[in-house]
Amino acid sequence: MDGTSYILMLVLMFGALYFFMIRPENKKRKAAEAMRNSLAVGDVITTIGGIVGTICAVKENTIVIETGADRVRIEFTKWAVSSKGAEVTDTSK
Repeated sequence: MDGTSYILMLVLMFGALYFFMIRPENKKRKAAEAMRNSLAVGDVITTIGGIVGTICAVKENTIVIETGADRVRIEFTKWAVSSKGAEVTDTSK
């Protein structure tokens, strides 16, 4: 009986680990991948480096964004996008 209770305890611990750590991380990863696959021209995004801009071209693995009032264009890989829908504020005044 003692050995069975230890095995049962280990199974329960691995089950809890899965439901509290692994499963939420997989859901978060899938949501980020879906967001990156749904990027379109005109979307406002923020990169993992904190650069905010508007998408002006979407390619297979990269995007081109325009930043700032001087309309600088920068090309990034899609995995560098951290969030979509941030507001661009003009601080050049």
